[in-house]
Amino acid sequence: MNNRNRTIICSTVSGLILATFFISFSPAAPFTSTSGSDITTSSGAVVAETPQQRASRLAWWREARFGMFIHWGPVSLKGTEIGWSRGDEVPATEYDALYKRFNPTLFDADAWVTLAKQAGMKYVVITSKHHDGFCIWDTKLTDYNIMNTPFHRDILKELSAACRKQGIVFSTYHSILDWHHPDYPLGSPGGKTEKRAANMDRYVAYLKGQLAEIIRNYGLLGVMWFDGQWEKPWNPDRGQDLYNYVSGLQPSIIINNRVGAARPGKDGSISAEAAGGDYDTPEQKIGNFQNDRPWESCITICEQWSWKPNDKLKSLKECLQTLILCAGGDGNLLLNVGPMPDGRIEPRQVDRLKEIGQWLDAHGQTIYGTRGGPFKPGTWGASTYKGDSIFVHVFEWPEGGLALPPIGKKVLSWKALTGGQAEVKQGAQGIRINVPKESRQDIDTLIEITLDGPASEIAPVKIR
Repeated sequence: MNNRNRTIICSTVSGLILATFFISFSPAAPFTSTSGSDITTSSGAVVAETPQQRASRLAWWREARFGMFIHWGPVSLKGTEIGWSRGDEVPATEYDALYKRFNPTLFDADAWVTLAKQAGMKYVVITSKHHDGFCIWDTKLTDYNIMNTPFHRDILKELSAACRKQGIVFSTYHSILDWHHPDYPLGSPGGKTEKRAANMDRYVAYLKGQLAEIIRNYGLLGVMWFDGQWEKPWNPDRGQDLYNYVSGLQPSIIINNRVGAARPGKDGSISAEAAGGDYDTPEQKIGNFQNDRPWESCITICEQWSWKPNDKLKSLKECLQTLILCAGGDGNLLLNVGPMPDGRIEPRQVDRLKEIGQWLDAHGQTIYGTRGGPFKPGTWGASTYKGDSIFVHVFEWPEGGLALPPIGKKVLSWKALTGGQAEVKQGAQGIRINVPKESRQDIDTLIEITLDGPASEIAPVKIR
């Protein structure tokens, strides 16, 4: 899939709508720069996006490093997995009727966004529609939506407004497949059944119509996060067409690789050959070091994507080291929460997110706006850099201190950011860092090294 070609909407009506988006939307950080992909044409031609323009379009997202993923819907009433439990743990007829008693009266969009800010997250991605087909906004294209629940309030409207007000970038997850919709060829459980009267072309028109509703009514969006691209009804041509269609509606939007037609491996990864979109999405794992193509690990704060009673919660150490390893590998972390059926994010998840935010309040400069490297992540820890500073995050200390290979730059100064006095020695064999045992932190001991030149000039290297 050619990521650099972005179809541009050119009709007068669409152009006016797009112009209205750019004028009315003013978040704190992104969308402040203009790239060539934001220029409309009168011919409807595909405009080539240069590597520099693409880098500019993704710049805010790469600098953000940390976002909140939200999987939510009527399935929270059962505490089973969203989409996948339809026709499995929960009979399809029962699952499809859950919305009739879905009434999350304690939902507070401002509270959710405030929590994201307290956690140090810079963007939010919520499931507008998962594989089960239920829509959490006031869509005019199906009755299977939030306005026909007892709650009768538009979740996307309230959440997008709260994000805009608080300077958090609003984004949506949208499933390409739909096991509920009669025109999508496959059904539950897990796409294992077939629908006789399905019509894929008609379904794609429905899919596009819903995406247009979301962008026109709740945009500008930061990211359109697709999923469900692996089933047979989808193919590379449809993926390229959808990429072009969405980027035509909003040229500044960022689209993940699952717009393509590749089936993820057992580890959730998609091969580079099959990757489409703008960035990769390793699932439930930390991505490998990769600084030539953007990536983002999507990982749950518990074990299940949607809310599950008494689900196992990750420790603060797991969460922070995951974030650090993602940044050190030059990627982002999209950490998922599953709100409860009453509309609240579970209190213990709230507490954990606030703990993450407290650490970022103190050390966020080593994560935000950095690049991964030059020392590749490992069991020892990770490193990030910005300008002439390298931030070395040490999880495990080898006997005698941490030995780093030569970097071709002179170390001018250093500081133990987490307390104590660091000792840094540089010689022909490399750099050795040590911190007294009483000053080492259980989660992450952090040392800043200042060089005599840009760290970006150092080739990434693995620590033995």
